[in-house]
Amino acid sequence: MEFLNNLLELCLEAAPWLVLGLVIGGLIKALIPTSLLQKHLSGNSAPSIVKAALFGAPLPLCSCGVIPAALGLRRAGASKSATVSFLVATPETGIDSVSVSYALLGPFMAIVRPIAAIISAITAGLLVGKAEENESHMAASIATTSSAEASCCGSEKSEKVVAKVSCCGGSEAVSKPVEKTTSCCSSSDEASKPPKEIKSCCDSSNGSSNEIPMESHPDSFIHKAWNGVVYSFTELFDKVLFWLVIGLVFAALVQTFVPVTFLAEWGSGLPAMLLMLVVGIPMYVCATASTPIAAGLLLAGVSPGTAMVFLMAGPATNISTLGVIGKELGRRSLIAYLSGVTIVALITGFLVDYLISAFNIDVQGQISHSHDMVPAVIAWASLLLLVGVVLKLKLGKSHPWKTQTS
Repeated sequence: MEFLNNLLELCLEAAPWLVLGLVIGGLIKALIPTSLLQKHLSGNSAPSIVKAALFGAPLPLCSCGVIPAALGLRRAGASKSATVSFLVATPETGIDSVSVSYALLGPFMAIVRPIAAIISAITAGLLVGKAEENESHMAASIATTSSAEASCCGSEKSEKVVAKVSCCGGSEAVSKPVEKTTSCCSSSDEASKPPKEIKSCCDSSNGSSNEIPMESHPDSFIHKAWNGVVYSFTELFDKVLFWLVIGLVFAALVQTFVPVTFLAEWGSGLPAMLLMLVVGIPMYVCATASTPIAAGLLLAGVSPGTAMVFLMAGPATNISTLGVIGKELGRRSLIAYLSGVTIVALITGFLVDYLISAFNIDVQGQISHSHDMVPAVIAWASLLLLVGVVLKLKLGKSHPWKTQTS
C-alpha cells in the first residue's frame, strides 16, 4: 500500500512538469526554425554545447519533462552533444529550483548549484562529442578499407543504355541501343560528363501539369503551435512512455524501501557520495523537489558536499532518461553522459566540503522549511490529461484531433 501511495505521489509530482515539457518540445519543433537550431546547436563544438547548456539551465523542467523537449531539439537538428548538454543542464537547475535552494539551503548552495549544473552539462556534452568523433573515425576507417578492396577498374561488360522514346514522337522516334565506350579509368572527358537529360515534348514545365500546387502562404502561428503540441503529445510521448513508467515505478520502490535515515547514516566522504550516486541516478526527483530532501539530509548529519552530489545526480537523470538516451543517441553517448554527470558531481561534492571547511560557512543554520510548489488541482488535472492521452494512444490508432496540413 505504501508503494502505491508513493507511486501516486510521484506521478502527481511529475505530471505538471511532463506536460510542460511536452508543450515546450512541441513548440520547439513547430516554431523554432530548423536552420536556426542547426546553425547554433548542430555541431560538436564547444560553443554549441555551451549554448545548449545555457538555453536549458533556466527552464523549469524535471528529468522526465526534459526528455520530450530534448527530443524536440534533436529532431529539429541539434547534435547529440548539444542534446545531452541540454538534457543535463535543464533538470539539474532552473529559475524555480534556484529560488527554492536559496530559501532552503542558503545563498552558498544556491550559487554553487547552477554553476555546477552548467559545468556538468558542458562536460557531458564534450564527452559525447568526443565519443561521436571517435565513432565517426572508426566508421570512416572501415569504409576506406572496404573501398580499397574493391577496385572500380574491374573487367565489367559494357552496359547498353536504351534511349527513351518521346511520348509524342512519330515513326521517326525509334529507340536505339547506345553502348558505353568509356570506363571509370578512361582519360576521356566524356567519361566525366553526366548523361544528357532527354526532355519530353510533353514536359509538365510547359504548363500542362496536373499536380496540385503547394500553398504559397505560410501556416499561421496558432496552426503551427497546435500541430507541434499534437506531435509532442502523440509521437514524442509515445516514444518515451515505456521508460517513463519504468522510471516512476523504480523511483517508488527506492522511496519505499530506501528511507532517508539510511542515507543519512553514511555521513560524508567518498563512500557516502558514491551511495548518493547509486540512489540518485536511477531515481526520479525534480530539481525543486530534491531541495527539501537535501535539506533533510543536511539536518540528519550528511555533509553539504554529499547533499550536493544528490542534488546533481538525482535531478539530472533517472531510469527513463537512461533508456531514452540509449535508444535515441546510442550506447556510447549514454556512457559519456553518465561519466560527465558522475565525475562532475563527485568533484563538486569534494569542492563544496572543502570550501565550507576553509571558509567556515554555516550551511545548516540557513535551512528552512518548504511548501508544495504545484497546487493539487494542477497536478491532478495534468495527470488526468496524460492518462487520457495514454488511453488514446494505446486504444486508438488514429488521432482525430490532429488538424489537416496541406
